[in-house]
This record gives sequence, structure tokens and C-alpha cells, in this order.
Amino acid sequence: MSFISDLIFEAKDKRQHRKQNERVGIKARSEESARIPDNYSEQRLRELRDEAERFGRVKGTGARPEGAPFPRATPSEGYYGIHLLKEPQWTWEIPFYFFVGGAGGAAAVIAEAARISGGEESKIVRDARTVAAVGALLSPTLLVADLGVRRRFLYMLRVFKPQSPMSVGVYIVSGFSTFAVLTKLHQMFYDRFPQFDLLPMRVAQELSSSLAALFGLGMATYTGVLIGATVVPVWNDHVASLPVHFAASGVNSAVGAIELLGNDNRALNAIGIGSAAVECLEGYNIERRESTAAEPLKHGISGMMQRLGGVLSGPVPLVLRIASLFRGKEGARKLRRAAAISSIAGSVITRYAWVEAGHASTRDHRLPLQLAPDQFDLPDNSQPPWARKPELPPISRTTAEALQATSGEPKTAATERVAKKKPAQKKQSLPGSD
Repeated sequence: MSFISDLIFEAKDKRQHRKQNERVGIKARSEESARIPDNYSEQRLRELRDEAERFGRVKGTGARPEGAPFPRATPSEGYYGIHLLKEPQWTWEIPFYFFVGGAGGAAAVIAEAARISGGEESKIVRDARTVAAVGALLSPTLLVADLGVRRRFLYMLRVFKPQSPMSVGVYIVSGFSTFAVLTKLHQMFYDRFPQFDLLPMRVAQELSSSLAALFGLGMATYTGVLIGATVVPVWNDHVASLPVHFAASGVNSAVGAIELLGNDNRALNAIGIGSAAVECLEGYNIERRESTAAEPLKHGISGMMQRLGGVLSGPVPLVLRIASLFRGKEGARKLRRAAAISSIAGSVITRYAWVEAGHASTRDHRLPLQLAPDQFDLPDNSQPPWARKPELPPISRTTAEALQATSGEPKTAATERVAKKKPAQKKQSLPGSD
């Protein structure tokens, strides 16, 4: 045991001697590379001290040693390579949730309108409730999948903030999912056990159907408010039109899904024509809008996706649905099916296009700084007063003489500033002093 302990102590001593030698070497190298102050650095130091004494702060910029590990913040590269605005961290589930939630919410509204006008047993009512129930089941599932932890969704229900679109949206999703699924379960129960079709149960079903439609209105529009209320330039620039755009896209896809389930109805076709027309108007406004923030919707991958989605959800279904009005029954059915497929595909692409445009918008440093396309940095007049570089004010004669005496130079920048001042007046001699 003593032999082992001696080996341990010997290893510790060697380690301590090695660390001491390293410290001595570092100290020697630092002494060799130490910079000797010269007259210029001492003069500049005195000027900074004098400025700090008079104004309480130094307005000059600091120096960055060559090769130093200090970060250099620039408008284009940001700080430590991080942009000024953080990119959206959403995965593929969120844009698909925008599509599913919008279509499901619009389907719940269509189902309630068809129930009031056509009766409970209408095929459109049943199929629309099916679409709404599918959207109600998928929406929270996609949200939880994006959050990663199921408890986070429950934690968001602990508080309610009317000023927060996300907080309000969580309650909209919860209410819509509850009442849309409950309405569909009621209908399936009555189909299986018609003897239980009693008045209290019927009232409960109509109440749940109405509440599903009410929450469906919010479900079809709140996602546009959610992304428009952020600081992402391209989203915030369209905050007024995004809710209408997403609502029209949701109605368009809901009508298409109901038609693909075997419903050929002129009322559905009319709703599809109206929503496609709104989509055309929204696409026209996006193209006409001359804004730097809207550039991601016109250029790059996001611009191509946005235009493709806009064409598939706007002009194409609009032309097909109008053309179906002048064709026979079989020809009209084929045209409406084609319009339905085009509407659904365009709605999906549009949601992903908006998210991709948000990524492109945050990567452009000129947008949050409101710089021109050919401008790379902020002008001096747009910077805050403390960040500008004004000329140093003239220093006192006493300080200038001290600097001149220290430097040994005949005339310095400090004495030049003093010379520009008003010449001192001669002292008047008192009577009888001669």
C-alpha cells in the first residue's frame, strides 16, 4: 500500500511542476509581447478621460484587436452569426395543421348552414360533419407533435390571454375539437340506435353542432391572425388580409373535400366560386403590392410556391366551376371534381408557401432594419444619438498645454482645436500698478 501511495504522490508532484512551468512560460511570453505605451496612446487616453469627465460618457468607438475572438456584429451577419430576427421553428406539422384546421372549421360551418336549410338527414350535412371531425382529430394531434411534449398543450390551457392569438387559438382548437367530434358521434349513435332519438338528445346534438360551427369560424381564421401578429416582416405586412385569405382557402378546400365524397350540389358549387374569386383577388393584391417586405412572396422558392398555390386555388377552380354551369350533368360532375382537387392542392401549397416566406423574410437583414435594396448599413442620421460619431468638442487650454508638454510635439490636434477658439483678452492693468 505504501508503494502505491508513493506513486500517487509522485504523479501529483509531477503534475504540479508541469502546471507551474506552463504558467511561468505564459508569463514570460506575455512580458515579451507586451506593448509599450507611446505618446500617441497616452495623448488619446487623456482626451478620453477629459471627455468622460465633462460629458459622463465617451462617444468614440472601441478597438478590436486583430485576431481577437470578440464577435463583430454586422447587419448582414448579425451577432455570433445569428440574424436579427429568429426564424420560425415550426416543423412540417404546423403548415399542414393550418390546412387541416381551416378545412375542418369551414366544413363545420357548411354543415350547420346545410342543417338549418336542408334538414338533419341531408347527405351534405353528414359528409361535412365527417370532414369537420377528421380536422378536429388531426388538429390537436399535429399541434402536440410539433410541441414534442403533450403536457405543453395542457399547460397552455392553464391561462387565457385575450391579447394573445396563440392563447385564444388553443381554446378555439380545444372547443372545436370537442364539439365537432361530439356532433359526429351523436349522429353515428342515432344511425345505429334510432330508438334513442329523443328530444333531449336531439337538443344536445343541435347545440353541439351550433357550437362546432361557432368555433369553426375561429378555426378557419385565427391562424392568419396568429402569424400576422408576429414580427416576421412578410407576415406582419399582410396582417389585415391574412385572416380573410386563410378563411377563403379553408372554405375552398372544405367544399372540395365534401364534393369528393360524392356531393354534386349547385349551392356547394356557388360557395366554391365565391371562395375561388376571393383567392384570385388576394393573389392580385399580393402581386400588386409594392413592398420590400412582400418580396419573399414574389421571388425565390417561396415565391414560386405562393404563385403555384394561388393559381391552383384561385383561377383554375374558378374557371372550372363556372364552366360546369354550362355543361351536362356528367360533364359538370367531372369539372367540379377537377376543381375540388385543384382547390385542395392549392390550399396545401399556399400554407407551406407562407411558412417558407417567413423563413426567407427573417433571413433578409434589410427588412427589419428597413434598408433600401442597395443599402447595406444604417445611415448616420438614422442611428441613435449615442451611436453617432460626432467631432470631439474643444478641450481646455490647460489640458492642451499638458498634452503638448507630455508629447514634446510643437502642435497637436488638441492645440489646433484650442487655437480655433476665441483669443483670450488681455488683462487690464489696475490704476497705479505701473
